[in-house]
Amino acid sequence: MKQSLIALALVVAGLLPFGANAQTGDSRTSLSVAVADIPPTLEPAQELSNVGTRVTYSMFDTLIRRDFLSSPGGDGSKLVPSLAESWKRIDDRTLEVKLRPDVKFHNGDVLTAADVVFTFSPERLSGKNAIMKQGPGFFGGLEKVEAVDPLTVRFVTKGVDPILEQRLASWASWIVNKKDWTANAGGKFPKFPVGTGPFKLAEYKPNESIKLVAFDDYFGGKPTVQAVTFRVVPEQATRIAGLVSGEFDIIANVAPDQIAQINAYPDVEARSVVLANAHVLVYNTENPVIKDKRIRQAMNLAIDRKLLVDALWDGKAVVPKSHQFPEFGTLYDDKRAGLVYDPEKAKRLLKEAGYKGEEIHYATRANYYLNAVPAAQAIMEMWKAVGINGKLDIVENTDTITGDLKMVRNWSNSIRYPDPAGGLWNLWGPYNGPQQNKEWTPVGFNALGEELDRTSETTKRRDIFQKMLDAWEDEAPGTILYQPLETYGVRKAVKWQPYNFYYMDLRPYNLQIEAKRS
Repeated sequence: MKQSLIALALVVAGLLPFGANAQTGDSRTSLSVAVADIPPTLEPAQELSNVGTRVTYSMFDTLIRRDFLSSPGGDGSKLVPSLAESWKRIDDRTLEVKLRPDVKFHNGDVLTAADVVFTFSPERLSGKNAIMKQGPGFFGGLEKVEAVDPLTVRFVTKGVDPILEQRLASWASWIVNKKDWTANAGGKFPKFPVGTGPFKLAEYKPNESIKLVAFDDYFGGKPTVQAVTFRVVPEQATRIAGLVSGEFDIIANVAPDQIAQINAYPDVEARSVVLANAHVLVYNTENPVIKDKRIRQAMNLAIDRKLLVDALWDGKAVVPKSHQFPEFGTLYDDKRAGLVYDPEKAKRLLKEAGYKGEEIHYATRANYYLNAVPAAQAIMEMWKAVGINGKLDIVENTDTITGDLKMVRNWSNSIRYPDPAGGLWNLWGPYNGPQQNKEWTPVGFNALGEELDRTSETTKRRDIFQKMLDAWEDEAPGTILYQPLETYGVRKAVKWQPYNFYYMDLRPYNLQIEAKRS
């Protein structure tokens, strides 16, 4: 009690920052982040979502890191060392990685090659029966991962893999501690595994908050704050009010029409970035009402995406040219027509398909995606204009809908790495949502994706990818709406840069707290 009173007196006197720890003498402040949701677990390869990677990115490290701060346009294409000091190609199928010595996990264990081998093991991540169901979509091309010595790991692929380094720097490749993971797995996966990142778990309250504390033995330097708490605040207005009052240091998921309001206050500001992510719709191609692809094509042609962007995103979201992005470099086709708005053609297709006004259910969660409900409401009107009888369902979880109501759901597609293998193929291939949920079971598309993975010549890969786009657009298992603008409200004293991913990078090079001027 006495220590608490002393700490309070120091805060009032301005000698100790709010959130500093008087018991340990830690002068660092704490950070409070308001978010719309938190993940149900913190297993980094299990929580490959916007709410998951926002938290886990600062708890776990990859062997190689994408450098968003110095890459052209902030796209993360530049690769730099992380847990690996260096890496080199031995031959077309073999990559050898040298680990940084004396890296510690949060439980005090020292990182070795055995932890890396386990992280990518067939039973956890890379095999067809892996515990992490999405894992084979990232690392199914691995033939073996072997420890050469305690600090050297060799990756051998089944065929030529021109983007293996990018895979090791991106989603699903965060390194876990073998001993801790296996001890707590219980035949499935542990909810809270141990990582090497700058912050470690202190407290988890389901649907309420996650508290992380600084891991001062972090190999990348001592964290600049002593703790970070992610608070669940579903309502945007409440998040903004908390930012303005000083309750929160950072808030996520701010709508564009609130940017001016936030910037009007002297101590806070909005920081925005267009994401390497797209809000999409997924269609259950096996549902009898929309089984005819002409109906699904009509649903896509009826959507005026420019109107959605102008009305909901203040013109700041981006409509891509199909499921491709400039980050793909030479595999990107800037001349592709992409997503077309043609209501008259939509009407013709509906007539040809014999659509008779059957109800088409569209399911969305209320707060998971920013502008999800108003976008859905607008699309209902657009569909109605061409003769589609849409019905909007607000649900708790779009993945648990079954039976006749399983027709249309919204989803988001983050580009896992700057290549089509990390975009269209990873997201719509055999190991992700639509195919795992039996909403789409393509044969030709999958054959092309497998060919993409084993082809190294750029021109051939580009041709294969464009054929995949043709198939995806023709079969219409869904559609892209837009790349959203992600806006954070941030206290000006917090020197932190958001990325074009949902990653919230709180490492020392990207987080500094400016001392309050007297």
